[in-house]
Amino acid sequence: MKTFEPTWNSLSRHQMPQWLQDAKFGIYTHWGIYSVPAYAGISEWTKNPNASWYGNRMYNRELPEFEHHRKTYGEHKEFGYKDFIPMFKAEKFDADEWAQLFKDSGAKFAGPVAVHHDNFSMWDSKVNPWNSAAMGPKRDITGELEKAIKGQGMKFITTFHHAWNWNFFPKDEAFDTLDPAAEGLYSRKRDNAAMDAKYLQDFYGQVIEVVEKYDPDMLWFDFGLGHIPDRYRKHMLAAYYNRAAEAGKEVTVAYKSDQLTPFSGLYDLEMGKMNKLTPHHWLTDTCVDASPGGCWGHVKGIGYKSPERLIHNLVDRVSKNGYLLLNVGPRADGTIPEPAQDCLREIGKWLAINGEAIFGTVPWVLAGDGPTKTDGGGGFNENNEARFTCHDVRYTCKDNAIYVTALGRPGEQVICPYLRHPIDFPEDDILNITMLGGDGTSLPWKKTHDGLCITVPEKVPSDIAVSFRIDTRGEL
Repeated sequence: MKTFEPTWNSLSRHQMPQWLQDAKFGIYTHWGIYSVPAYAGISEWTKNPNASWYGNRMYNRELPEFEHHRKTYGEHKEFGYKDFIPMFKAEKFDADEWAQLFKDSGAKFAGPVAVHHDNFSMWDSKVNPWNSAAMGPKRDITGELEKAIKGQGMKFITTFHHAWNWNFFPKDEAFDTLDPAAEGLYSRKRDNAAMDAKYLQDFYGQVIEVVEKYDPDMLWFDFGLGHIPDRYRKHMLAAYYNRAAEAGKEVTVAYKSDQLTPFSGLYDLEMGKMNKLTPHHWLTDTCVDASPGGCWGHVKGIGYKSPERLIHNLVDRVSKNGYLLLNVGPRADGTIPEPAQDCLREIGKWLAINGEAIFGTVPWVLAGDGPTKTDGGGGFNENNEARFTCHDVRYTCKDNAIYVTALGRPGEQVICPYLRHPIDFPEDDILNITMLGGDGTSLPWKKTHDGLCITVPEKVPSDIAVSFRIDTRGEL
């Protein structure tokens, strides 16, 4: 008997996996043909560089990628996007090294962009001949990563962006995108034609193929999913959820905007977050690089976010019932840029000390306190993202403990304004307060009109953020 029927009523009964509620933090990788040019321009229209959109923008005469491509590689009809494939060799790719780095970062789930808008499948596909096992690296990238990531005890995820392939490549007689031999990569779209049956079947077939071959714990879909007819989305989710239910496995599907119905999956905010604690689970996908809109792939000379910013974002999201999925863009040869590696390892060092306040927690009754105000929340709001200070604190809880994390190196005291209330939080409910990463010594504290004031030891384990554990009385 099937647990889920391909109806939104049935699919909305899906339960969020406990492993995800405990895990909080994951990593994925934008890596593919677009990693070869490793170029992203900025224009008045595009605003932000985006490496993974090179295949689209190189054919747009109004964008910097067009002229860059012509000068660097030649005319678009003679050297098109498909001609980068032999240059995508992945000669230094080591799935075990990647998995170890992700493990060292503290991430609990990880995986590849299985297929981007360019419709180049990063696995050994029988559905799509344009794949990494048949050409380019001639390796089953997804299969190698599945083995390595699961081997590290992490959950495995795959992300899908190929629904937008129908509209991704501009068509013009001056380009190679009308080459019939390459229409599997460039799509069969002509003029304003609607998606045809074969395109939709291939879209569906690729997703199901990955599910059956690599058994991912999460499927993540980019914005184009909303353009796939309703019946395909419902059947796809039902097939995935039923397969998992039969195996006794917890899985979920992440989606954006209005692509799925509420509670049928996990709502994702690209480059954004909620500004307050929400009753529903949500996910942020963002980049380790410092581009305002995210480069979503390796770009030569790009800068990177500081570990402090990434850790503060993680803590802030977890306190509001959110999760963080962080993108890393490897080079075409398969190496992860050293600054990105450094960022991930710094996150891991912080989580090794303070992970108790993150992993396996749930939000408390209030996300946090402090003077720094955030905007209205939503996607693509990182450009206006406030920088937190040591006076900003975030709350999480686990069993009979409340965790207070100061987003910066605190001074002599950490003050928690909400905890001053004697009715909501009476003094005799507090049994003990300690600092994570400290020597276990009970810290002095008192209540004032400003809030619960915790005396901070002279030596703290981090200048980025410091977590405290408040043990509370559990019995009545």
